[in-house]
Amino acid sequence: MGVTPLMAQYFFDVINSFGLVEDLEGQELRDISAARLVAIEAVRSIIRDDVTVGLVDLVGRVEVRDADRQLLVAIPFSDAVELRGADAVRAAP
Repeated sequence: MGVTPLMAQYFFDVINSFGLVEDLEGQELRDISAARLVAIEAVRSIIRDDVTVGLVDLVGRVEVRDADRQLLVAIPFSDAVELRGADAVRAAP
């Protein structure tokens, strides 16, 4: 049998124009790279939900925190998607 790599606990807090939504459960992941990918997918999911009601609000971020709640990385909403079109480029933050 192989050795199972240690997993670390990561929390994904959402800060946007509505305020703070703190992740109280977190997820066990292999490393910060995996946590960053989870954060990007979380941002994209939020944006996807916004689009269904005709809104794209790129003001916000997902903060990745460790088990001690120390900030490891922040993913701005605007970094998780590529905007195309003249109007989108002018409106980008």
